Amino acid sequence: MKKSVIAIAVLGMLAGCSLAPTYERPAQPVDQAWPQGDAYKGVPAAAADAKPVSQIHWREYFSDEKLRKVIELALANNRDLRVSALNIEKAKSQYNIDTAALLPKLSANVSQSATRTPRTLSGTGDAVINRQYNGGLVMSSYELDFFGKVRNTAEAGLQSYLATEEARRTQQITLVAEVANAYLTLIADQQRLKLAQSTLASQQTSYDLSRKRFDAGVVAGTDIYDAQTTLESARNDAAIYTAQVALDQNALTLLVGSAVPPELLPAGDLAEVTQLAAIPAGLPSDLLQSRPDVQEAERALRAANANIGVARAAFFPSISLTASGGSASATLSGLFKAGSGAWSFAPQVNLAIFDAGVNRANLDIAKAQRDISVAQYEKAIQTAFREVADALATRGTLDERLAASQALADAAQKSYTINEARYRKGADSYLNALVSQRALYAAQQSLITTRLAKSSNAVTLYKVLGGGWQPELPVSAQPRG
Repeated sequence: MKKSVIAIAVLGMLAGCSLAPTYERPAQPVDQAWPQGDAYKGVPAAAADAKPVSQIHWREYFSDEKLRKVIELALANNRDLRVSALNIEKAKSQYNIDTAALLPKLSANVSQSATRTPRTLSGTGDAVINRQYNGGLVMSSYELDFFGKVRNTAEAGLQSYLATEEARRTQQITLVAEVANAYLTLIADQQRLKLAQSTLASQQTSYDLSRKRFDAGVVAGTDIYDAQTTLESARNDAAIYTAQVALDQNALTLLVGSAVPPELLPAGDLAEVTQLAAIPAGLPSDLLQSRPDVQEAERALRAANANIGVARAAFFPSISLTASGGSASATLSGLFKAGSGAWSFAPQVNLAIFDAGVNRANLDIAKAQRDISVAQYEKAIQTAFREVADALATRGTLDERLAASQALADAAQKSYTINEARYRKGADSYLNALVSQRALYAAQQSLITTRLAKSSNAVTLYKVLGGGWQPELPVSAQPRG
């Protein structure tokens, strides 16, 4: 009895054994604070109790109702996001397969075997046919997981499954940002088209005036040709932006995964749809851990760590059990009757004596993959840090750029108004009006571009700081605003 208790205790200890290395998260290869300098002076400091961006749902962040509905359509219909969701289901099924090896597999079996002995061998002078019927439960090759091979395989499968969930979250936040940026780009190009059409109308008026003055002999022919060059340039830009608006709509349709209803298409100014909620900027770098792509890289590292345990277990004996129990009879009618009970038990121990270095090579491969995963995890951290730093640097200078662009556009407008009035009164040549008109057009285009940059930067910051990836709630369960 004492020996049996000791044996059971030893088996219990072995059953809890794992040869995988103890997992430790690698140190972050980045600074513990965001960069400082002139480029970051315009970034507002975050409040002490600021809500982490990863906890801000995209519905809280984007305030424009039309944009929210377009994002909802994209989350429901985008094919890339749908593939990511299906990959989660596939990985979950694979994990279920891996964990199934932890339990024995039982199957019901009913069989018949028949053998014929020829009369020359029967000893009776007659041919003999022997039949045997078997029925019962069979447990085939159940491996006792003394060295953690099966558990580590299941752990690697679990981490791979969780990594696909993080990949799906990354896909979701990327999609939200892409839809928002595509929406904002469409608005900007609509404004550029509107500006080009307005400039075209203005230049048509100037050209008509130059033509009348030329016909009256008041001005030289050069004024007509100068006016025509700006007219045709404006006509070309109007055609370009007409096409660009159509291309933007096509890009938005692809992201959404279906046609965007006309009532949801933008028709206003950038300032009207980008009243985005403020986000904390001065966050410590450890919040990069909330980014789903960083978490995905860490899941891959954990899976690689578990696979080392699988490779190490191959050096130790594997013990498998095959057993069956049920009934056996020479006649089908006698099967399962009293006295027909039968069983078999066949334990098997396998130990590789010589495998030409295969187990060692597999262990080396597992360790190399673990080191690769460490490097990929560190690179994911560094990439995330760089993306946030870039977005903060851009944000820190955007207000100054926007103020300068607005002042330039205002000054160009005053210059053009004065020179155009002087030309119309005949006090000056068309050249000064032409130069000031071109400067005004360029300044107005630059102002639109800067406004778009500011709106897009807000979207980018939300993305790179790990926001917007929370699982979607059913429509009936969504909180009411």
